[in-house]
Amino acid sequence: MDNNRRNFIKITATVGGGLMLGFSWLKPSGEKGGTDLHTDFIELNGYLKIAPDGKVTIQSPNPEVGQNVKTSMPMIVAEELGVNWKDVIVEQAPLNTAVFKRQVAGGSQSIRQTWTTLRTAGATARHLLIEAAAKQWGVSPSECSASESTVRHTSGKTASYGSLATLAATLTPPEPEQVKLKDPSEFTLIGTSQINVDMEDILTGKPIFGMDQHRPGMMYSTALRPPAFGQKLKSFDDRAARAVNGVQQVFRFANDKVAVVATSTWAAIKGKKALQAIWEDDGTLESTASQNEAMRKKLDEPAAQPKRSDGDVKAAFAAAEKVIERVYEAPFLPHNPMEPGNFFAHVTADKVELSGPAQAPERFRKEVADLLKRDESTISIGLTRMGGGFGRRLRGDFVLEAAEISSIAQAPVLHVYTREDDMTAGIYRPACQYKFRAAIKGGRMTGYHLTGAGMNMDNTVRENYFPAGAIEHCLIESHNIPSKVTIGPWRAPVTNFLATAEQSFLDEVAEALGQDAVQFRLDLYERARTNPVGKFDYDVEKSVGVIKLAAEKANWGAPKAIGATGTHQGFSAYYSHNSYVAEVAELQNTGRKTVVKKVICAVDCGIVINPIAAINQAEGGVVDGIGHAMYGDFDFVDGKPQQDNFDTFRLVRMGEQPAVEVHFVKSNNDPTGLGEPTLPPAGGAVANAFYRATGQRIYVQPFVKGVKGLG
Repeated sequence: MDNNRRNFIKITATVGGGLMLGFSWLKPSGEKGGTDLHTDFIELNGYLKIAPDGKVTIQSPNPEVGQNVKTSMPMIVAEELGVNWKDVIVEQAPLNTAVFKRQVAGGSQSIRQTWTTLRTAGATARHLLIEAAAKQWGVSPSECSASESTVRHTSGKTASYGSLATLAATLTPPEPEQVKLKDPSEFTLIGTSQINVDMEDILTGKPIFGMDQHRPGMMYSTALRPPAFGQKLKSFDDRAARAVNGVQQVFRFANDKVAVVATSTWAAIKGKKALQAIWEDDGTLESTASQNEAMRKKLDEPAAQPKRSDGDVKAAFAAAEKVIERVYEAPFLPHNPMEPGNFFAHVTADKVELSGPAQAPERFRKEVADLLKRDESTISIGLTRMGGGFGRRLRGDFVLEAAEISSIAQAPVLHVYTREDDMTAGIYRPACQYKFRAAIKGGRMTGYHLTGAGMNMDNTVRENYFPAGAIEHCLIESHNIPSKVTIGPWRAPVTNFLATAEQSFLDEVAEALGQDAVQFRLDLYERARTNPVGKFDYDVEKSVGVIKLAAEKANWGAPKAIGATGTHQGFSAYYSHNSYVAEVAELQNTGRKTVVKKVICAVDCGIVINPIAAINQAEGGVVDGIGHAMYGDFDFVDGKPQQDNFDTFRLVRMGEQPAVEVHFVKSNNDPTGLGEPTLPPAGGAVANAFYRATGQRIYVQPFVKGVKGLG
């Protein structure tokens, strides 16, 4: 039975010859979901369809950015259902807040927040199929079992899921708390490597990404925006733009932008380039130098309210035998997903159809409703696969632009960004600086003082992360510097640079104490275990576990590893997104420069759903973290971004990517985040290895800007 979602939701057990099971998404993992699992109405959270031929269709609710949830989420349902994976068809669900909870790709939380709900959905369907078989055979359900798309009776009788689906759909589903979930030891699908369900479509160029969309009568649009943050549109001349073949409309929108609507992307882009605009400044044009000066000044000021204050830090530093103080600096960074911003919009008098790559579709729908003054019930959002996101598509400026342009043009439009638009339109990782101070006395760190300052950052720190909780006297402060430059989530927000700075600083402290870098951290965790100070978010045992695993797998400290063959190691460990990661970077001196050859990465993210995808996520995070730490540079002159494409913005190149060796801690704990946690420790591991190779410490990102000889 091959039905699209619109047709399928009309089907009931009596007319469809199959089972449709809705399961609750109204509460996240760890909480009980809703109880109404019916076949006669569509107030559902996710869909499990079983056809008479045994095919099972599972809808994947969360946006797919490349983190592989479109494969992993259905795997969880299929595991508890006991269906052959080869019989599963996966569909991407549209936005449906009536039935789904947290349709968001962000914070590495998709699997963590829905683990129990997904399992319950599959287990409930398995329960109904067993009940159906028992009723059909006139036996007790306790005498039946289900696996491999088949229900079996102790007598040897069998029945396929497909043959039982119609009867199962007429039965009353049990309450979620009555559903028995499998013990992890019983898993046969979870923990096995399964290829991305979209792989064939990706490789063969099927139109599954937002930029590939097409509708009858669809136009294409682009937008001219202020070239500098702090500028406004005064006037524009569109005569040359309108003369471009294919350009249909040109108009001002969103106060300071100009839209060009055309019959093709090329015509729209060409028309935009032909526009003549006059911009006026509002007197707040910023440059990188002034931004850095403002942040550095704040580092020397006490915060109005500290984020954390344990013990008496002032006294600890006054009594210190030695004080170590270092400042670390990082620039704004664009996201640069492979697929630039785009979205389809068709605004009519009675409804709004939206579709495209969106990490936070629920919020976007509300924003569009507010913009157009429409009821949210009239707005639909379809989700396409994304060609990367990294947090950029958690902000809906491109969605709002598409909706407003369609509304004014009175036509369906696919709104597209060029690479230059994508890099200069804003929503960057914020620039920030950190000042660390450590008080040393009696061969140990007795005081710790961290101050952060960031552009448009409400909080630059993670005050309850390590080493907080392990030091008696600890002060953590944060400053926000207002800026016209727009910022947003960038892969592993805040921690993407905080971890690099912190882990680099801890290495300096360890060296000042004459201690091994790994043992120094382990000793601090032991202090948190035996004499904890205040509240902290990390688990000591899991932190120690990944540190020891990474050190073991990297053969940390062995003579061969620390210089005898020109190989130098650096260590880093960090907790973020509920997961624990430790990394050892290995650098080699080639004579001309020092290059990153390998990273050994240990991860504790709970149970691993799909190992091949998990390895890909871990590897990608490491390479992304190293690449941006080493090369990512982005600056402003009078409010204008100075980099607008890859000829001026440096990314890590394929030949520069190190080998990444990933080791997962074996665990039956519920899964935690994985899309982001391997990125934060990467920069610190490289910086610490580079010091051991050259004697140069790194305090500024990108690394190649602050030191010589790192390639």
